[in-house]
Amino acid sequence: MNTAKKILVLLGSPRKKGNSTTLAKQIVQGAESAGAEVETVYLNGLNIKPCQGCYACKKKDSKGCVVDDDMQSLYPKITASDAMVIATPVYWFNMTAQTKIFMDRCFGLFDASFTVNPLYKKQIAIAMSYGDTDPFNSGCVNALRSFQDAFRYVGARIAGMVYGSAEEPGEISSNAVLMQQAEDLGKKLGRV
Repeated sequence: MNTAKKILVLLGSPRKKGNSTTLAKQIVQGAESAGAEVETVYLNGLNIKPCQGCYACKKKDSKGCVVDDDMQSLYPKITASDAMVIATPVYWFNMTAQTKIFMDRCFGLFDASFTVNPLYKKQIAIAMSYGDTDPFNSGCVNALRSFQDAFRYVGARIAGMVYGSAEEPGEISSNAVLMQQAEDLGKKLGRV
């Protein structure tokens, strides 16, 4: 019987070799070294439409979100995962639009009374990069707070957050302390 933890990594940057992706890869390295099975999804490569606010997902006997796009392929992966890693740079004082659309569409995972709640007690790790040297001036704190509030509301557990300043793609890898923190977070997520 396979008891490896399943971790879903969601990359919210439009840059495939950006700094938040570099942090996510370090988390993956730690998780895999702890025996986890990891799947990575590049959100910018998917066709995910914004939530339409139709509430079809909350109607009696609903089968979930009715918007027919690539988010439909993510819902079963989210549900099957033991943990998720969400990686995003800060764009205009918050998470990227790709990440926000994903977050909004997670609304379709729950029924009206939250009896169906695949995120309840799921571990969540956040990896973020930002341009300014200060997490407050950059808006990183705004995004971190958005994640904290949303996941607290649905009963998920924030396992950890790693974030740091970097401009050029891959530059964040020179921050040895942060890279070690990311790897350690991955090991924490990957432990059975």
